[in-house]
Amino acid sequence: MVAAAMWILVVGPEATLQREDSCVDVLQSLGCSVRTADLWDNLDDEILDSDPPTVIMVEALHEVDGARAALMRLRAARNLRDVPVIVAVSVQGLSRIDARDGFDDVVLHPYVPQELYLRIRRVEWQRSDFNAHERIKMGALCIDLAAHEVTVDGSPVKLTQQEFALLRFLCQNRGRVFSRQQLLERVWGVDYYGGSRTVDIHVRRLRMKIGGPMAALETVRGVGYKMRAPS
Repeated sequence: MVAAAMWILVVGPEATLQREDSCVDVLQSLGCSVRTADLWDNLDDEILDSDPPTVIMVEALHEVDGARAALMRLRAARNLRDVPVIVAVSVQGLSRIDARDGFDDVVLHPYVPQELYLRIRRVEWQRSDFNAHERIKMGALCIDLAAHEVTVDGSPVKLTQQEFALLRFLCQNRGRVFSRQQLLERVWGVDYYGGSRTVDIHVRRLRMKIGGPMAALETVRGVGYKMRAPS
């Protein structure tokens, strides 16, 4: 069963949402709280601002162009831009889906409840953030502190010892600004005699190796660096 706190926004043409085999009934049977919105409904909703959905399902079936338009509107809505979006398509529609469309996942209609459940939990996990004793997760980036391993979207990333230490420190202290000198003292140690350029070099390497998730690492002009806190 899906956690009670989870709720799903299902977007699609009204006729599709009212079908007996719509995903609405399947999601409710899985324990989800569900709200629906027509493909062209206004998404500037105060409720969505204060309590955004866990996942958005775009029930397109064979109307793939409409699904793409819906995704553009969802990503443009400030309160929904970071919510993962799954598109549901028929076999006919699947042939028209492109990996570059930007959906977080695709599911085939008619639905297999267990598959739908797993796909929802998968995209929820990929977009989630948490900071635990042995593991830090920041979207697609996962840092296993116990195993001293870093993965992005499940793929391993090889880091040097100091790159790993710097990444761990910044992620464990999200939302705080640190000067280069503070980072040298906290990560390299007070006995380290290298210059502040060392920090810049390691930040540049982390951005190159990790890619997208490092967009959260901000350069604070005249001060140092800050890993953005979760919104």
